[in-house]
Amino acid sequence: MRLKIVEEGKRDYLPLLLMGDEQESMIDRYLDRGTLYALEDGEGAAAVCVVTREGEDLWEIKNLAVRPDLRRQGIGRKLVDAVCRRCPGGALRVGTGETPGTLQFYRACGFVFSHRVPDFFTRNYDHPIVEEGVLLRDMIYLEKPLPCGAKQERRSRGYGK
Repeated sequence: MRLKIVEEGKRDYLPLLLMGDEQESMIDRYLDRGTLYALEDGEGAAAVCVVTREGEDLWEIKNLAVRPDLRRQGIGRKLVDAVCRRCPGGALRVGTGETPGTLQFYRACGFVFSHRVPDFFTRNYDHPIVEEGVLLRDMIYLEKPLPCGAKQERRSRGYGK
């Protein structure tokens, strides 16, 4: 698999993006201003991730989705690790629903609880969202420090001294 940064044709990835965020109008809020990363195999996109810059040292995963036939094989974690290496320090944040499997995945990737936004899903989506049998109400934010961002990675290779 190879990592690709998608600069044009981001909407071509919409079928996979809708698996990570099921309302297109919500995706429209961040897709153009975010960086779209795609892990590709011989059949196209295996996984996608949209990351936005939310502050000088704060990055946010807005969408992460893995093709259904490739789930639970470490591909999502590989993509998160690749994103972490490319964000230049600070912290990486993710907001998600309160579903056990998703929270467990992000904790396994090194994220810890940051804060909660009450009623985010009930106020911002035009229909109820149920994942893993859980009706989503609050947005749960998790964060991970990024001490070894892209700037440090370049220095370790002898660039940017």
